[in-house]
Amino acid sequence: MSFSEQIKYQFKNGQAHILLIYINIAIFILVKAIEIVCKLFLLKNFDLSSYMAMPFSLHMLGAKFWTPITYMFFHEDFLHILFNMLWLFWFGIMFLAYFSRKQLISVYVFGGLFAAAFYILSFNTIPYYQLHASPDSILLGASGAIMTLIVAVSAWQPNSEIRLFLLGAIKLKYIAIFVFLISFFGLTGGNAGGEMAHIGGAVAGLLFVFFLKKKNIDITIWITYIIDWVTTIFSRRKKPKLKYTKPDYSRMTDAEYNMNKAQNIEEIDRILDKIKASGYESLTAAEKKFLFSQGTK
Repeated sequence: MSFSEQIKYQFKNGQAHILLIYINIAIFILVKAIEIVCKLFLLKNFDLSSYMAMPFSLHMLGAKFWTPITYMFFHEDFLHILFNMLWLFWFGIMFLAYFSRKQLISVYVFGGLFAAAFYILSFNTIPYYQLHASPDSILLGASGAIMTLIVAVSAWQPNSEIRLFLLGAIKLKYIAIFVFLISFFGLTGGNAGGEMAHIGGAVAGLLFVFFLKKKNIDITIWITYIIDWVTTIFSRRKKPKLKYTKPDYSRMTDAEYNMNKAQNIEEIDRILDKIKASGYESLTAAEKKFLFSQGTK
């Protein structure tokens, strides 16, 4: 299987975390390529981050309403996307051990949206951020959405263990607590917006598991429905119409005639079996027409 065929397969049938990694990497490469071309031709005012990243200003957000989605697939530099994709790969595998492919994508998007809402709400209501936050502050990267996956898996199976280099076996709940504390202690640092988004992602992961365990409710199911609806629209194709053409036996050789006759008998047997199993009304219009044409010979 070629590389392009592998990508197509992942989009259609592959594991969800690999699909999300492909999307993030593809967007990163595309954005960097556009930035390089713009610099070469001295188009300095063209900045894709202003179109992909999410601002905290409600006024600016209203003019860039798509950014709560695009920001979670947009990364600033190589190390930024590298570490995010490594976390997505590791915890994506663990998430799929307990949940479905569709749930992983829905939880990723839900966590990203919840992290974005947390960021906007905090930067517009908490006095410290209102005083110190730059008007140009933006949010970008998949870490908020990935934090949701980390916390969701850890809350679902808190005592499951993974082995880390030099540290040995560590329970998932301790990893979740550790990454949460890192974000909490960074709430007044240089990446305060990103750390607040991580907190929001963690809360989203806890909510997902709480409702699933206590209420047996998947609070991300509405995202699954939307994704399925969009996928159906783009994958919808016209079904080919079946048409029966009566063969011209006068132009057939004996071998062709016998082959055609055998094929017709096989098709009649299949249709009769279908009638026996599901009734005449289960036949398609083409099958009914074929059966009628054979009966009039």
